Formats: sequence, structure tokens, C-alpha cells
Amino acid sequence: MPTLELPALYTDTVASIVAVSRPLLANRDPGPGEIGVLLESAIALEIIDPGTDGIDRVGTRVWVDGELAFDGNSVPELQPGFDGPQTGVTETLDTLTIVLDPATAFLSEALVAVRVVSQTNGGVHSLDQSYTFSAEDRTAPRVVSAQATSQREVQIGFDEEIVVTSATGFAFEALAFPAVPILPVDALATGTTVTLTIDTEMSPNVPYRVVVSGVADVFGNAVLAKDNTTTFLGFRPSRPASRRIDLWSMLPLHNRRTDDTGDLWRFIACLQETLDLLLAEVDRYPDIFDLERAPGSFLDLLLRDLGNPFPFELDELAKRRLASVLVEMYRQKGTAIGIENAIRFFLGIDITAITAFTGTTLVLGESELGVDWELGPSNLFARYAFDVEVDVPLSDTERRQIRAIVDYLKPAHTHFVDLIEPGIPPTFDHWELGVSKLGVETELH
Repeated sequence: MPTLELPALYTDTVASIVAVSRPLLANRDPGPGEIGVLLESAIALEIIDPGTDGIDRVGTRVWVDGELAFDGNSVPELQPGFDGPQTGVTETLDTLTIVLDPATAFLSEALVAVRVVSQTNGGVHSLDQSYTFSAEDRTAPRVVSAQATSQREVQIGFDEEIVVTSATGFAFEALAFPAVPILPVDALATGTTVTLTIDTEMSPNVPYRVVVSGVADVFGNAVLAKDNTTTFLGFRPSRPASRRIDLWSMLPLHNRRTDDTGDLWRFIACLQETLDLLLAEVDRYPDIFDLERAPGSFLDLLLRDLGNPFPFELDELAKRRLASVLVEMYRQKGTAIGIENAIRFFLGIDITAITAFTGTTLVLGESELGVDWELGPSNLFARYAFDVEVDVPLSDTERRQIRAIVDYLKPAHTHFVDLIEPGIPPTFDHWELGVSKLGVETELH
């Protein structure tokens, strides 16, 4: 294992564990269940007798992956293949320390099994214990497949989780002609997949080869040659089954027959690809007009086309919602319910009342003079004026937005006068016994 130098080390708790068996296998390096062990690591362990007998060195054996590595009953004790420069065996009264240095490094991601058999002097107590650890990953990732998912997007799959080290570390080569050369402009890794964005539309159904160099696994192993390439077909957009526009078949037959070199066919194929791309753009028009699927850049144009009269800053979701109800708002223009719905839509605020300046009017044959009707204003402005009342305090922005909404949706001949909000609750100066003075610091309420 690598040596780690610490600036300081503090021991908070020391626990004493009473051994229930003898001898003990301790201080193993790499430890049981350890992962990411260096491939060139040595294997160290200690066999300890908590009692007074000591460890029987002759009766001790160690196997690594089923191969005998240490045999205390043979000469030499350290078996060939495990006697590297770091090897050592140290024995004290109660401890036998064994360090094995394998001549061959562990395989990448290998699960290494170690078995230790030993006993105390006299053979009264014995040990037979096994444990495992995992070697580090030094295997380079491999390209599994690639697929074009859109005209400017390619997905490449790998056999393990990867990261992108260079967005330009992907080279494309067309394997048939005519074909458009393509270059990567962005790369995004997600798990075992890299999604590439390319600079232009690829040629439909043309085989491309991609060579990957800008990818490594999460352990830093870069992709290597022979396992870094694959092929895929250029993306062809879906098209109606009944539509067939083939420029080559539209040429006169004698022109096609005399094309011995194939130059005419290649030229027409270039024109055909351009035509197919234009038709694919036309086929996507329904998606642009669809309020739920339209790209965000088209939402402002859709609202402009609908004559959006509201100068508010909206996010993408609010723009889609507004586009879906704007026609209905036009239908409710000039009504109180239309004003209430619009304010609720934009601000989430419910209107308490829309109050006209005119009072209770006279109903012929029913109203009684001076009892259930009031004399209204005589001028035209007051006759068609109204207030809007809300039951929550408003911010300056909300006041501006409500005024803009009401001014647009109200009937043309009416006048929006005031926006009424709840006032500050009155406070009362209560009387305090022994302090307040009657008629000076107290109020009746």
C-alpha cells in the first residue's frame, strides 16, 4: 500500500478486545475487504499468540490465490514467486510477522484470496483463516457501440462508467460518399454513455467511423487503441411513408444510362441530401406550433403572433400557459370576470370587488323615493368609473401589473380610478393602571 505521511495523529479511544481464540491473525495489509489495492503491493500479516506458548513457525503456511507462498517447514520458507525485495519474516516470543512480495503483479480488478494456517507451539491451539481484497482498476474502457439519435447528436456507449477528458477527442470519418464531414463541438458523459453534439447535420444513412481519444474511466484509465473505435449510420429523420421525392429517378433515362463514371449520380445525391434536410425541417413545423413541444426560442414569436398585449417578464412555463389562454382572455375582454381571471392568472391574487362609482339606481315601479335608491353622479366620467379592491397588500411591481391588466381588459368607455388595498390596522393606546392619566393618555374604543 502507498505510504501516507500525516502531519499529526491523535488517538481518541483505545478499546481492549479479549481474544476468544488462539492464535490471532492481525495487522493485515492489505486488509480484509479492502478495494483499490495497488497491483504491485506486498502482502503483510501478523500471527499473534495472546497466551504464553508462542507461534509454531514450522507449522505455519500461507496461500495466495491457492498458491503456496510461505511454508515454515521448508527451505526456503518463502516460495518462488513471492520472494521479492520487500519480503521478510520476523519472529518474536508471541508474534510471527510475514511479508510476501509477489513477483507478478495482481491482475486489474482481481479478487485476491489469502489463506493462513498456523498453530501455537505444542499444537494445542490452531488457526485456519481466509480473507480477500480487491486490486485496483487499471483496465482501459472500451467502446461498445455508437448510434445517431438526431441530425446533430451521437451517443457512444462504453463497457464501464466514464468521464470526458477532452470534448474534441472524437474524430469522425465518413466511410461512403457523398458525405458531409462532421466535427464534435460538445461532449457530455452520463454513466457509461457519452452524448456528442456535432457541428452540422450528418449525411443520412452514410456509415461513419468514430475514433475516441478524449475519454477515461473514473479511475483515470484512458481509452486505448483497438478498443476506441466503432461505426454508426448517419441519422435519417422520419418521413411520411407515402412521400417519395427521388431526384435521380426524375432525370431522363438516357442521362442516367450514360453516367458511366457515376459523377452525375454523386452530384444528384448531394442535391438529394439538401432536399431531404429541407423536407425534414418542414416536417418539424407542427412541433414548433405545438405549445407544449415548441422550443423556448419560438415562444416569444408565438405570443407575438397571438398579439400578446402584456409587457411582463415571464419564464418559459408561464409563456406556454399564457399562449394557451390568451385567446380566451380576448373573449372575456370588457367583463369583470375577464379582469378577475387575468389578475389571478398572472399574479395569483383574487379580486375582492370591482366597485362602480354610481350608487343604487332607480327601478321603475319598484324603488321608493328616498328609501332604496341613491342619486348618482351627473357627469359622464363618474358614471363610468370604477375601483378594484384586493384583500392583500401589494408590492410596487404588483400594482403596476394589475393596473396594466385592468387598463387593457376594461371596457373602452370606462375609467379605472383607484386600486384599493387593505389599510394599516388601527392601533389603540390602552390605559395602564397607575401610569395613564384619564382623558390624556387613554382613548375610549
